[in-house]
This record gives sequence, C-alpha cells and structure tokens, in this order.
Amino acid sequence: MNKLFWLFLLCFTTSFTSYAQISKAAKGSLSDMRFLEGHWRGTFNGGPIDAVWIAPAGDNLTGFIRMMKDDKVTMYEMLIFEQTEQGPIALVKHFKPGLIGQEEKDKQDRYSFIEAKKDNALFEKEDGSIRIIYEKPSNDQLVIQRGQQKDGKWVFSNLFEFSRVK
Repeated sequence: MNKLFWLFLLCFTTSFTSYAQISKAAKGSLSDMRFLEGHWRGTFNGGPIDAVWIAPAGDNLTGFIRMMKDDKVTMYEMLIFEQTEQGPIALVKHFKPGLIGQEEKDKQDRYSFIEAKKDNALFEKEDGSIRIIYEKPSNDQLVIQRGQQKDGKWVFSNLFEFSRVK
C-alpha cells in the first residue's frame, strides 16, 4: 500500500508539473518577445521610420517608433509590453510632434497576447477589431503585420518592414 501511495504521488506531481508548464507556455511571457530587441529602420509614407526595443526587464519590454518625413517628425509611438497573469499585453500610445498625445491622457490601445512561435507573436486589440503580428523572418529583418477580419477570416498585410541597424 505504501509503494502504491508513493507511485500515485509521483505520477500526480509529474502530471501537475507538466500541466503547469504547458499552461504557462500557452499564456506566453515577455521572453517570447525578446526577438524584438534592437534598433530597426524602414520607410513609411515616404519617410524613414525607426523602431527601438530594449531587452525585457522585470515585468516589461519597452520600445518606441519614430516616423519622419522631410527631416521632420510626423509621429512617435510608445510600445510597452507588460507581463500579466494572463500573459503579455501590449500597450500603445501615439504622439504628434511636440509630444502631443493622440489618445486621451489615461487611454491607450491595448492588445492581448494570443500566441507565440519562434520569433513570432500574435496580439489582438481588446475590442477584437485588429490583430498584430510581430515577426522576425531573419536575423536582420523585422515585420509588423496588421490583420482585420474579411469574410470570417483574418487577412494580414505588412504595416511596417524593418532592417536591423548595425
């Protein structure tokens, strides 16, 4: 009887640990977003666009995007990925030149984590209207895609394409 109890306990503990690891992996973590780290450059609306993300630290990964045209800033974008019990969330806030916020003072666009693969993460806006894919198809390329539903399917197109700045 004593051996049977220990065998049951060992099986239960192993199963519970495996389940906990699977559940945590399904939720995602900031380490799933580590591939964003670095300085990236592309073009958007006829001008240069720079994106910079610093490595995850504590409960966040912080980044920003600067869009320019004719040597003048057209928009800044702050991107904060925060770790929550449900997984990472993306918080995005836009600013016009002069650091004038486009969203209300206490508002931001919020995106919930859906899934991650190697060098790829999918988020959905809290109202379900938009999905964003962050993907690093190669060591020197980063693509951000925006998706919207059409005929019951998510259709994605490239929003930004970046090359690594060396």
